[in-house]
Amino acid sequence: MRYEIRVEGHLSETLAKAFPELGHVVMSGQTVLFGPVVDEAHLYGLLARCQSLGLHVLEMRQLPE
Repeated sequence: MRYEIRVEGHLSETLAKAFPELGHVVMSGQTVLFGPVVDEAHLYGLLARCQSLGLHVLEMRQLPE
């Protein structure tokens, strides 16, 4: 499965390194994290990481294969 997680604001390179398994793109005041998610536990782990870093998740969605 591939997912996209949109967070508010521009992630610094330091914060982006907290998600080594995901790519990222900055656009329109948001940062889009994207990449493979192995299972539900991995997905919840990514969301917990966002929360612990104080990131505001705007949208999360599964991408078509």
